[in-house]
Amino acid sequence: MTQSFAIQRYDVAAQTRTTRLPADLIEAAEAHGRREHRSAAKQIEHWARFGLYFEGLSTAARARIQRAVTGEMAVEHLDEDERQVANAEIDARISVAANETSFADRLAASGITTVGLDDRGRMVRRHPDGSTTPL
Repeated sequence: MTQSFAIQRYDVAAQTRTTRLPADLIEAAEAHGRREHRSAAKQIEHWARFGLYFEGLSTAARARIQRAVTGEMAVEHLDEDERQVANAEIDARISVAANETSFADRLAASGITTVGLDDRGRMVRRHPDGSTTPL
C-alpha cells in the first residue's frame, strides 16, 4: 500500500511536491524520526540525501559493494562495514520489490483463489475474478 507524502524541494519555484511512498517506509520514517527528533518528512529527506551522497561515491569500496549487490561477487569477500552497507542495499531492493509485487494478483491471473486481508483488515477469500468473500 502507498500513501501520499509531501517531500521538500529546495528551489524557488516549488517548495514541496507530493509523491507516493510505500506505507511501511513512511511508518519507518516516523519511528526513526521520533528517535532523531525529526518529522517523517525530514527523516525521509535525510535518508534520500544520504543515499544521493552515497550513490555519488566512486570509491573502490562502493564498486565492490555494487558488485556484491548485483551478484557479481560474493558478499563474504567484503569487509564488515562493506557487508553492512551491501546488506542494507539488498534489503531495500527486496522491500521495494515486495511492495511492487502482488502475489494475489499473480495467482488470480492463474485462476487460483487466495485468502488475505481486505482494506479494513478483515480476512477474505479473493476469487480470480477480483470479487471477495468474507471469512
